[in-house]
Amino acid sequence: MVERQRPERGTLMAELPIEERPRERLLQAGAETLSTSELLALVLGTGTRGESAIAVGERVLSHVGGLRELLDVQVSELRQVSGVGVAKAVTILAAIELGRRLHISVGAPAQKITSPQDAAGYLMEKLRFLRKEHFVTIHLDTKHQILGEEVVSIGSLNASIVHPREIFKTAVKRSAAAIICAHNHPSGDPTPSQEDIDVTKRLVAAGTILGVEVLDHIVIGDKRYISLRERGHFSDSHSLLG
Repeated sequence: MVERQRPERGTLMAELPIEERPRERLLQAGAETLSTSELLALVLGTGTRGESAIAVGERVLSHVGGLRELLDVQVSELRQVSGVGVAKAVTILAAIELGRRLHISVGAPAQKITSPQDAAGYLMEKLRFLRKEHFVTIHLDTKHQILGEEVVSIGSLNASIVHPREIFKTAVKRSAAAIICAHNHPSGDPTPSQEDIDVTKRLVAAGTILGVEVLDHIVIGDKRYISLRERGHFSDSHSLLG
């Protein structure tokens, strides 16, 4: 397969041969034939004076560190790229979020949680690429059907940030019979820290008092997870399977 030559950075889209223009090539050969920077160019729509949208797209990817990093990029970061204003930045974020939601909906597990694997699968694509730790609770009814979820805190996991009153406030409001706690490790390594274990024990004790059972605490890494219940950090022998 002969690799297509990239246009010069200063080349405007209109100056490219028709067969090299992303829109025309997408119509003729499909979106899968376009490079990442060309797809991003179509999202951006236009470039800047003397510069094509492809060049701006390449600069965006270079600035954030690649396609994967776009998953957690902020408007303020995108606006640091020359040629990207508020309108282009929010358009990029909207496109990324649509892709994320599509991926989640296609691969979403059943809305009933019966195992740590179910819980991890439900949250994996939402959490594994995030640059900061997000602590999430899944609220379940008596049959372990999902009632909802909530991001309780963002930042390093510690006892002062993850307070039981914040964890259980929405769970009680939703009349949840049980919850599953989860958080991500931005490093990609889901190995729980001592702080993770201590927080779990504190939440289990609070849940016992409130009558809302804490079924598990899942630590999400990059395509990996660890269940603290499976690791033996819960005092009882109960499992999600009952």
